[in-house]
Amino acid sequence: MNLLGFLESNTLKYPDKDAIRANGKGYTFTDVKIMSEKAAGLFQARGIKKGDRISIMSHNTVSFIFAYYGALLAGCVVVPLNHKLMAPEVDYILENSGAKILLFDGALSGVAEKVSVNVLKMAMDSTASFCESFDTLIEESASFTPVAVSDDDMAQILYTSGTTGKPKGCMITHRSIALNGLYCALLTKIDEDDRVLIAMPIWHSSPINNWFAGAQVVGAGVVLLREYYPLHFLQTVQDEKCTLYFGAPISYIMPMQLPNFDTFDLSSMKVWIYGGGPVSVETAKMIQSKYKSENFMQVYGMTETGPTGMSLPPKDQLRKAGSFGRKGNPGTDIKVMKSPTEQAKPGETGEIWLRSDCMMTGYYKNPEATAEVFTEDGWYKSGDVARIDEDGYLYMVDRSTDMIVTGGENVYSKEVEDAISACPGVVEVAAIAVPHPNWGETVAAIVVTAQNANLDAKTINDFLSDRLAKYKIPKIYHFVKELPHTPSGKVMKYKLREAYGKQ
Repeated sequence: MNLLGFLESNTLKYPDKDAIRANGKGYTFTDVKIMSEKAAGLFQARGIKKGDRISIMSHNTVSFIFAYYGALLAGCVVVPLNHKLMAPEVDYILENSGAKILLFDGALSGVAEKVSVNVLKMAMDSTASFCESFDTLIEESASFTPVAVSDDDMAQILYTSGTTGKPKGCMITHRSIALNGLYCALLTKIDEDDRVLIAMPIWHSSPINNWFAGAQVVGAGVVLLREYYPLHFLQTVQDEKCTLYFGAPISYIMPMQLPNFDTFDLSSMKVWIYGGGPVSVETAKMIQSKYKSENFMQVYGMTETGPTGMSLPPKDQLRKAGSFGRKGNPGTDIKVMKSPTEQAKPGETGEIWLRSDCMMTGYYKNPEATAEVFTEDGWYKSGDVARIDEDGYLYMVDRSTDMIVTGGENVYSKEVEDAISACPGVVEVAAIAVPHPNWGETVAAIVVTAQNANLDAKTINDFLSDRLAKYKIPKIYHFVKELPHTPSGKVMKYKLREAYGKQ
């Protein structure tokens, strides 16, 4: 079971049906198959062989789809890149993954040109002066030589930030992608008549492996919104008659601020899905009222799990607001462990463990980190600490991995701390999450500076501007004389959260 098989079968069943719609233009399953084969032929013509890595840094465009499928058809491993990363962050992933090609949106040429790793660069969707155009090349490309692809072959390396400050590559197989899509289709009951809106970045694990793959499994159409903007989002739902959407809570809240929100017809939408953090009962009520729908669903998962996880169904959105469900999604087992050998009971807390046949096979070139998160019998230890209520519903209490989730983006504090520590005059720093009314959480930094260093927030953020993606840069700073430490020297972040984390 893999997406290539579904592309083939969808082309046979629905040859003239739109598989993708972007910028008001439709691309049939036949179009997608032809252009993807041309992309595969281009890669082969440039010496790319089965197992090679192809990295794609793009917005949500049809060129991304052609390149993605083309890479898979050529037997390659796709390394999607966050288009918000700076050149040093891109360099690390390219070098770590061993990528041979970097495909990038021409609008990102300023970053791509600064990438120093030796890769073949191609611009997509618009041109760049220093490299060839992917779109032009595939139009001229010869046919490709079919490659035997096994369901158990690696299809993706999805990078997620780690506690060491360096991203870790999650190895995802063809089978895992297809199963994730199948399970999401079962969860949401989508079929070939649906239109799935992808407005969140498609390089992210959930849009690409849950919702794009889910649409491909059942032959549903996919509507691509190049970048999320509140007004464009509403217009697209209305004009394209979208039926399913996944986004961070902020993507629902921002459109409600528009003065003409109520003029849009959103009645085509069957299910609204959000993830990246729970919402309060007040916010849930407000969203349901404004969107004139009770069909909202919260989902929980992570890149390491494919991402599969659990969900809070529409009927529980108000009754259990703040929870993310009580049982695993189709194909997923979940338990809460108060110790390595003892499960938590209602009223108790513990770490969430997940097990599924569509999770990552491990971290790329990092067996030590893989061994740390997997048990011998295949359970993934999430690092998320949850409380179980009297009805068995789970509520997030803390993240032992010290992750900050801002607007649906994951930020690990160690990565921020390492970047700030490199700023001249910084003695010590700790990064924590601070609640934010729109973004869920935002990044705050508590900084100790050298005497007479004369540092302020602007100076540090200017230093970080070309070192960290914008969403990782702290929005709040506190300058202190010292940080609290344990006897072993570890920063006691719980004390910092108590002092600064409730703003």
